[in-house]
Amino acid sequence: MSQQELCAIIHPDGLLLEWADTSARYPEASLHFQQDLHRRYHDEPEAWLLTLAFSDPALRLPPSLAYWRDLAASFAERLAHVPDLEDLREEASVDLTDDDMQARLANAPLVTGAEYLSPDLITTIWSSLHNAFRRLITSYDGTVAAFIHAYRPNLQLAGRVFFHLVENNKGDAPFAFLATYSTRMGGDGTSRHLPLKYALQEYGSDRDKLLELLSTVYLAAKESDLLPHILESGEIFHPLGWGPAEAYTFLREVPLYEKSGVLCRIPNWWTAQSAGAKVSVNIGTDAPTFVGMNAILNCVPSLSINGVPISPEEAEQLLRQSEGLALIKNKWVAVDHDKLRQTLEAYEQTRELLEDGELTLREALALQLTPEKLAADAQTDVDIGVSYGEWLQDVTHKLRNPHLVPEVAPANTFRADLRPYQQAGLNWLGFLDALGFGACLADDMGLGKTIQVLAFLSVKKQHNATSLLIVPASLIANWSSEIDKFYPDLAYFIAHPGHLGNTPLADNGEAGLSQYDLVITTYAMAQRYEVLSTFHWDYIILDEAQAIKNPATKQTRAVKQLQAANRIILTGTPVENRLSDLWSLFDFLNPGLLGNLKSFKTFSRKLQDDADGYGRLRQVISPYVLRRLKTDKSIISDLPDKVEMKTFAPLSKKQTVLYRGLLNDIEHILETSEGIQRRGLILSSLTKFKQLCNHPDQFLGTGGFDEKHSGKFQRLREICETVLDKREKMLVFTQFREITDVLHDFLATIFERDGVILHGSVAVKQRKKLVDAFQTRDTYIPFMILSLKAGGVGLNLTEANHVVHFDRWWNPAVENQATDRAFRIGQQKSVVVHKFITQGTIEERIDDMIEDKSRLSSDVIAASDERWITELENDQLMELFSLGLTPH
Repeated sequence: MSQQELCAIIHPDGLLLEWADTSARYPEASLHFQQDLHRRYHDEPEAWLLTLAFSDPALRLPPSLAYWRDLAASFAERLAHVPDLEDLREEASVDLTDDDMQARLANAPLVTGAEYLSPDLITTIWSSLHNAFRRLITSYDGTVAAFIHAYRPNLQLAGRVFFHLVENNKGDAPFAFLATYSTRMGGDGTSRHLPLKYALQEYGSDRDKLLELLSTVYLAAKESDLLPHILESGEIFHPLGWGPAEAYTFLREVPLYEKSGVLCRIPNWWTAQSAGAKVSVNIGTDAPTFVGMNAILNCVPSLSINGVPISPEEAEQLLRQSEGLALIKNKWVAVDHDKLRQTLEAYEQTRELLEDGELTLREALALQLTPEKLAADAQTDVDIGVSYGEWLQDVTHKLRNPHLVPEVAPANTFRADLRPYQQAGLNWLGFLDALGFGACLADDMGLGKTIQVLAFLSVKKQHNATSLLIVPASLIANWSSEIDKFYPDLAYFIAHPGHLGNTPLADNGEAGLSQYDLVITTYAMAQRYEVLSTFHWDYIILDEAQAIKNPATKQTRAVKQLQAANRIILTGTPVENRLSDLWSLFDFLNPGLLGNLKSFKTFSRKLQDDADGYGRLRQVISPYVLRRLKTDKSIISDLPDKVEMKTFAPLSKKQTVLYRGLLNDIEHILETSEGIQRRGLILSSLTKFKQLCNHPDQFLGTGGFDEKHSGKFQRLREICETVLDKREKMLVFTQFREITDVLHDFLATIFERDGVILHGSVAVKQRKKLVDAFQTRDTYIPFMILSLKAGGVGLNLTEANHVVHFDRWWNPAVENQATDRAFRIGQQKSVVVHKFITQGTIEERIDDMIEDKSRLSSDVIAASDERWITELENDQLMELFSLGLTPH
């Protein structure tokens, strides 16, 4: 039995808390906390972050929530350590450093909305914590300590005593220790820092006040090895000269002191370097003799301690010295004999491994996730890392920054004008092609992934190689339409029963396939046509690549068995959303890069306790993923505010049979009627054709509405799945009141939550409540179904950034008026408009006529709605209604 966990979803407007099913098991305390936090999120929107900030850091939480808990807890701990916090109260301020910001961005978990994580969002959350604390403490009558302890009783506020440790270049002792305290003894009311010995003068015989001042020091002394002696002897009141041993003990106890409320000022080299010994393997210093994932790389192991490079001989010398701090190359380093000995053994194992065998680029990159494999016999806590050499660092830097790679020109016969970011995408694909690496083009929906791939294929065409494109059946029409429009010189063939007629694909053979630049098939057919699996393709391109996210399915296995020189995957769904899907996608794209499935699952299980694991994973995958968002400032400036897309859907077999029957009926009507009767019957038939293109059950009035019987329903699902993964919102317009409930129930199964419906029968007062509910950001209501006339005017629905015209009114003015419910003043997102068209039907024919300004004036359409159709001649009408394609 599954249970639920509370997830923190990131979207462009901030954080959204929502429940999700999980197989994970959480302690009762964690479940109670998650429930309480969710309640506070809705009831106390300004204060729930403080609840998260002061929660128990050891409490196990879902990864997405734990990430923000760690950020909030950092705020709470730094706030608690602000000197004179009791006096400052709401004036207290806590800074977030650039280094801390970069570390948090690099190590964020792969969760829903991770693509929207940015410095701006982290800064906003940090500011929200500040604002919540300031607002609440202003109206709080008690002390700051009492306020904080009400949230987290064991969080100790900073006292007034500070410990300082500095290097001492003068005298016999290499380190100097001094305790200071803050006081207003100067008389001007400002706080000053003085050596602790002056506290003896300030408090004189007032022992209680002196003990109160030293309370944090006595608290730390309960667990300290160093403090009891200097407290009892009174040495704490005087400057002290320390050797390496005392300084090492002090530095190791700094976390204890600060937890107790004693703030410490220590040398940067202790905080900036990771303490201890480490083995590093530098890969790709020089360019390999050939490129590709199987290229042999030079790999050089090295030793370091506290970030200072050392030789094996120097490590042996350190082992002969005493433990603690040692001065190497004019830098102090921490020496732990056991750790150093284990690290040296791991270094020798790594060196022998790299001497005995050669590592491919694929193997070397995969080691970033599991570097411990380099020294499998070493102790598990040995620190082993992988770094990039000069050549590999240069290559990956360019892959992460497409504007740096050489420009690639599409063929002269390619008709599309690429936007600058699309040209950058083509350049990036070309650069990866030259390197022999697989590419994941994951641009947001509406940014033109298809155009970029067609431009890339126009470059590849000169090599006389054949590529395979695998798509969902509902996308064949979109691809063929885009090819015919933008690159008609591309010789393509559709390997699907709906396009083969009665000719088996096997009859074409491999020689037959070689005459094409591109073969298009579906995921289902890729399993059935044997010739596709025996042919060696130049590229295999997967559209809606999430179709292979489950490595165990027959479909995924069949696709991965296909042979190709290289591979591209396209997805509008962010690959960062689900860790479980990532391995399967990369197993197709660059096999072996993330190791085998078993090792990746082991790595995934350790992520909760490995703060750097997500960062290493991003380091591995990011060079091969290009994702641009509609929210990117560099993209927004290059995009129209409204991106209009024609979304083609195929007819199902059932729709095709019924469509042919309707054609016979309309032909008879045209022959036997005239005048008003003719016009009325034509408009009635037009409505029937529209209903049939939506779904055969709408036309028949039988109910059921099985998804497989409608190409539009299948296409709508694919769009909704992407909208859900990004937690965006959408409007779906239809002119048919009777299908609004059907569409709502269908979408509710995809989004796993209800949307709202608005049509002419909804009372005016109720409409405002529905709009307000949809516009709220506290609860995710993902979609609204609207009848075109009821929803076409008077509504402000700027939370939506997708608009779907499920069936067409064939009046641009009416459709634009409906679209403008989302695309209007107050809209801060680019709006993507999906105009559904059933391929080969009257819907496609009328769309072509509207586009062709020479045949039909838009003014005529706007003035007469659809009545202009009734004025066409009989042969024109039959051409308009005729069926142009066989079903998929």
